[in-house]
Amino acid sequence: MDTNYLENNYLILVGKVTGEKKFSHEIYGERFYVFNLSIPRLSGNADIIPITVSERIITDEMLKEGNNLLIKGQFRSYNSYENEKNRLVLTVFAKDIEEVKEEDKEQEESEIVKKDATTNEVVLIGYVCKKPIYRQTPFGREIADLLLAVNRAYNKSDYIPTIAWGRNARFCQVLEVGSQVKIIGRVQSRTYEKKHEDGSVEERIAYEVSICSLELVNQGEDSKEPAENQEAV
Repeated sequence: MDTNYLENNYLILVGKVTGEKKFSHEIYGERFYVFNLSIPRLSGNADIIPITVSERIITDEMLKEGNNLLIKGQFRSYNSYENEKNRLVLTVFAKDIEEVKEEDKEQEESEIVKKDATTNEVVLIGYVCKKPIYRQTPFGREIADLLLAVNRAYNKSDYIPTIAWGRNARFCQVLEVGSQVKIIGRVQSRTYEKKHEDGSVEERIAYEVSICSLELVNQGEDSKEPAENQEAV
């Protein structure tokens, strides 16, 4: 089967640049940078999402604080080795960036809506690589954590944590490891406290996909198993 990896992992984000860009890494002479994009929620809060981008598709002017950007790309993961420990790092890998001028912002967002997209939408098709964890909050709200392996080109995979709610969470209970699913959701950030052995507490930020819709994908003989995880985006 000729896998279309862009269809397996596709997202569109519209938000404001926050903070300054930082150098990330270099591959074959091509430099990559990371910056944060603030994406508003309907609740009035905002998700702060890290964006990794090649120097070839950005300018310093484009990444000025407060600029509105439309980003198309993929939600990716890579392994970071710190203090002899392996940590999964998540980032949006930008394939295309457009600056949205303030006077054109409403019109631009209207055009996005007409295309059945939103200011924060991600589509993933991947494999369940751990048994989903289902639980209920003290108030009875149903939640399930689902780790998805999404194939990428060059025999690599991205490992994406996702979270389901309500009936989608209940449905996750019947999913087996290796099941192929398609999800549509949004990228979100949340803060949590990491307690260390010495008693100190560190505030960290986690990134995940909040699931809006979830469905099983028919698996035929040509279905491909998750590939190896990658070392760099």
